[in-house]
Amino acid sequence: MKKNYETLGVMIDFSRNGVMTLPSLKSFLTTIRKMGYNTLFLYMEDTYEIPEEPYFGYMRSRYTVEELREIDDFCASIGIEAIPCIQTLAHIKTYIKWDKVPVDYDDIMLVGEERTYELIANMFKTLSSCFRSRRIHIGMDEAYLLGRGEYYHKHGHVESEKIIKEHLDKICKLAEPYDYKLLLWSDMFFRSWNGGRYFTNELRKVPDEAIAALPKSVIPVYWDYYRSRAEDYDAMLKMHAQFSPDTWFAGGAWCWEGFAPLNQFSINSMSEAMKACRINKTKNIFMTMWGDDGMECSHFSQLPALHYIAECARGNFDEEKIKAKFKRIVGVDYDDFMKCDLPNLLTDEPRKYEAPSKYMLYSDPFVGFLDYTVKEGAGALYGKYRDELYAVAKKTRKYGYVFNTLAALSDVLEIKYELGTRTRKAYKAGDKAELMRLAKEDYTELSKRVRNFYKLFERQWYIDNKPSGMEIHDGRLGALIARLDACRRRLAAYAEGRLDKIDELEVDVLPVGTKEAGEPISYPCYGRIVSPNVLTHSM
Repeated sequence: MKKNYETLGVMIDFSRNGVMTLPSLKSFLTTIRKMGYNTLFLYMEDTYEIPEEPYFGYMRSRYTVEELREIDDFCASIGIEAIPCIQTLAHIKTYIKWDKVPVDYDDIMLVGEERTYELIANMFKTLSSCFRSRRIHIGMDEAYLLGRGEYYHKHGHVESEKIIKEHLDKICKLAEPYDYKLLLWSDMFFRSWNGGRYFTNELRKVPDEAIAALPKSVIPVYWDYYRSRAEDYDAMLKMHAQFSPDTWFAGGAWCWEGFAPLNQFSINSMSEAMKACRINKTKNIFMTMWGDDGMECSHFSQLPALHYIAECARGNFDEEKIKAKFKRIVGVDYDDFMKCDLPNLLTDEPRKYEAPSKYMLYSDPFVGFLDYTVKEGAGALYGKYRDELYAVAKKTRKYGYVFNTLAALSDVLEIKYELGTRTRKAYKAGDKAELMRLAKEDYTELSKRVRNFYKLFERQWYIDNKPSGMEIHDGRLGALIARLDACRRRLAAYAEGRLDKIDELEVDVLPVGTKEAGEPISYPCYGRIVSPNVLTHSM
């Protein structure tokens, strides 16, 4: 099958706490190279060393200059172009907190300030010495409140496209000595004229002033992970062509909704995107692998989706041939590997990107507003999933640890998924015998299972990633164990008459969003899942 592309890449997120170890990264790249991928984007907000900037990536397991060079050398040795993917406007909150660069608003650097461009110049200086590629992705996405903070106080109201043009012109000049070809995310060039939105399926003329804001030498990257129809991607690609005939497309291998991937949704959405890319003769494509909210999902769990998408990119949509080729490359049956998705599959209906396995892991047994999404009886599925995942783990030495972790998660959710609803139901019915049974049996057993999941996830983390970032999961899972113990004690006290009532269980669970009761939702942020109360406070 003749390929239709020049670049087929992956973008790995090294900025949400999970910085892959070099052995793990090399193993991953070796596998996807066999699938046809020829480009690696290293998404690094501040997780790379800049000698002139000691606080950049401080205590974040950043890649050293030597490690970046080793990654580039390894990529070159197997036929992969390594391209740094950085941020030069927003999305550098973990660096901004050290107060070493001027800030416009939130995580947006202050445009027009000398120190802002000193930092960017140091970025280019370091990265140009580490990578052979003269292509660099400079980010610049999702700066929603650009010009609304300190910039506004200094300069008054200025349209965002004018601010971006001013900033981008300066960045282009800084890049010139390194002969860099710049890529950037395209969304900020749509929002100003599209009602603040990026996506639209209505093909129309882009205003001249929006097109003028993007220098002809800069390549826009259209990112989109959400659609399920080729015509929607097609409309956006055609509008991007008004900016540049060299537009790149960035899709998504979904791994950022929790501990389990969403391979099937990645395949459903990206197979359609690949059809649109072929129609539009899009020559450069890559799949993003974000690590939102702490990097919980092993990147090896997305191998089935990455393989399927690579085959679609070259025009092969024959599922049986795709599966057979996957087995030859990876050494594991395709359908077995797809079982990584199981913890999120609680209905037979095709789903989008709902991931109940994360939010029901962390949903509070007493303050469980997400219990509205629980489907009665579905918790029993997790026992079946646990057994299936452990069975796959026994078949593969190389990837067994990934399946063991997901099996242990399913083991937890066999009890945890419906624990809040069963607790509230027994409490409302005044069934103190059932509440005591829950306290002595379910809550006690669940704590043991969470500890086992924690042990296996910890092992997965240290195989895949450098140490920094695991402390976040230590805290979250440790807090879950402590909270289960606290709830168990209070249930027992109430059942024995030592406590008059449990205030949290007196409250009825209200609907969440627009979903019907019992339908899963997309709710991946730990800080929102764990409690309606304040988790952090920004000073």
